[in-house]
Amino acid sequence: MNRAAALVLVPNPTGRRQANLCEHCKARPKYFDGSKLHPYCGKTCAINSQAQPLCLACTSKPQYNDGNKTYQYCGKTCAAKGRLLNLSTPNKPVAPKVIGPVCAIPGCQRAAYVDPSGGPSTYCSLNHKKLAEEVCLWCKKVPKRVSHFCSRSCAQGAQQTSPGLLEVPEGHATFKSIAEQFKVSWRYTTRQCPPVRRVYKIMASQASLDKYEAYRNSVEARGHFKASGKSAGNENRRWHGTRRDCNLGALGHTQFCASTTCFLCCIIKTTFKKSLGGQFGAGIYTSSTSFKSDAFSRNTNALPLKAMLLSKVVVGKGCKMTQDSTALTSPPAGYDSVLAEVGGGRSDDELVVYSEDAARPSYLLMYEP
Repeated sequence: MNRAAALVLVPNPTGRRQANLCEHCKARPKYFDGSKLHPYCGKTCAINSQAQPLCLACTSKPQYNDGNKTYQYCGKTCAAKGRLLNLSTPNKPVAPKVIGPVCAIPGCQRAAYVDPSGGPSTYCSLNHKKLAEEVCLWCKKVPKRVSHFCSRSCAQGAQQTSPGLLEVPEGHATFKSIAEQFKVSWRYTTRQCPPVRRVYKIMASQASLDKYEAYRNSVEARGHFKASGKSAGNENRRWHGTRRDCNLGALGHTQFCASTTCFLCCIIKTTFKKSLGGQFGAGIYTSSTSFKSDAFSRNTNALPLKAMLLSKVVVGKGCKMTQDSTALTSPPAGYDSVLAEVGGGRSDDELVVYSEDAARPSYLLMYEP
């Protein structure tokens, strides 16, 4: 049969001719092969209708593609009409509104999982729970890869906030590690270890970090601690409690105050300063016992949480001492620090370093009194 003869109009009982027009071009009649009426006028429109979705507004012209992205409309006129009519892609239904807690992962709006007993979870699925345990502390979208961040870009973005604080999510592996160290190192049997409520990663300035690393490298060069299986410079994590005049760390508050007597803000902003004196002279005092540092953690205002710093300290070669030596201004000859051990009237340990480049605050921990 001649194709031209096959292009016939099928009578429309309602009299609406448009129903018999090609569904793609809307200009020519649908093709009739003698037994079946096809939706398109020919092969060209059939192919084009599959390759290019139609404009949501006019439904006749193909959606515009700029070479990189396909838009929902054929041009600016239809785009304006679509916005006016609040048109949306048929293939992307609007998600139903979630009633109750939603997943804690940023950007996820799914409902949080509820167990059979009715107890809500923090996340919508096991995959998002796992993501929360290792998520990048800057973008909080993908798992961390190097240190606390997923990429060099995120690491640089976080570093630009220095000096500053990044909150660590409660389910994060870093949060769990620090909370566990706080609990294990409490070492006080008559008072139960209080719960940790918040943890913040401290972002120190690059200049401050460079000074610390230079000092650590010099101690390592003298002592060769890595050769004996220790960390470079015999670096360790130690607790430090101090005075707090503001609400830093409470309810996600990360702004430093201007008080010169708020030693918590001063230490985070500019690192540790040597004390004027102590049982082992003028130095920087830290402890491996969180309960010991708790005794020095003090709020000058009535606040629901206390603060404590977890710091990295270059121990190097430590001189073990049990008797006070208040005249010290530097470690004994041949040593890098003083290890004040339990004994001689001392019930808790202390680590004392005498260089302000030997210690840097790493985390701010908030806990119940």
